[in-house]
Amino acid sequence: MEANQTPDCDSRLKLAVAAARSAGNETLRWFRNSSLAVERKGDGSPVTAADRAAETLLRDQISAAFPDDAILGEELGEKPGTSPYRWVLDPIDGTKSFIAGVPLYTTLVAVMEGDSPLLGVIYAPATGEIVYAAAGESAWYAAGDAAPVQARVSQVERLAEATFLTTEAASFGRPQTSPRRSAYEQLEAACRVSRTWGDAFGYMLVATGRADVMIDPIVNLWDAAALQPIIEGAGGHFSDWQGRPTVHSGNAVATNRKLAGLVLSITREA
Repeated sequence: MEANQTPDCDSRLKLAVAAARSAGNETLRWFRNSSLAVERKGDGSPVTAADRAAETLLRDQISAAFPDDAILGEELGEKPGTSPYRWVLDPIDGTKSFIAGVPLYTTLVAVMEGDSPLLGVIYAPATGEIVYAAAGESAWYAAGDAAPVQARVSQVERLAEATFLTTEAASFGRPQTSPRRSAYEQLEAACRVSRTWGDAFGYMLVATGRADVMIDPIVNLWDAAALQPIIEGAGGHFSDWQGRPTVHSGNAVATNRKLAGLVLSITREA
């Protein structure tokens, strides 16, 4: 436990890391399995038995350890609580990647105290990578069985040298109908490399210095809640497109602090 971390936060962070690993590893039973059935939710997004099984496992472990905490999950809704803490879960962030057999999907676990993220975990079961942090503390990264090391964002100072990521280009809309598309195209043109397949794996890449900019025009609370403590704990900048340090605006920017002003000068116009 780091010096400034409270016992309540420490115990929840330990469970969040362990539960993310076990739930993420549960998804591997279905990963690249030709018998996996894909359903469509009301909003048209895909969901599978793996999503539901992983979230059920998370909920069971959390409820056993902290029965008074609230839980919000993407697939199974909200369970009220009486404590100040609410767990926010995305059992498979990047379900489209998961369905396609692409290993860049993750399990996200966050705990919020009131409206503020207290801690976050990103676990990529197919690559064996995990990054986690408590708010105001350092972020930690581990791959496979290696000991955790401190996660740090890059020191790139120019967009012309930066790697720019997002989740899906289509989410920015068409050029003639969406100013968000202009932001995407400006960053794509300005940066050295641009790639998609991002989802939370992209934010892990930013937190570990392997990418420099990640933006999304559309995120839900279960997509964003785990990200802020991790990016900030790695020395980076996390905000909405207007520069507000929040997970509640429905969009997200993550970058190192040297590039933040340049990126926000583009996203603020969208």
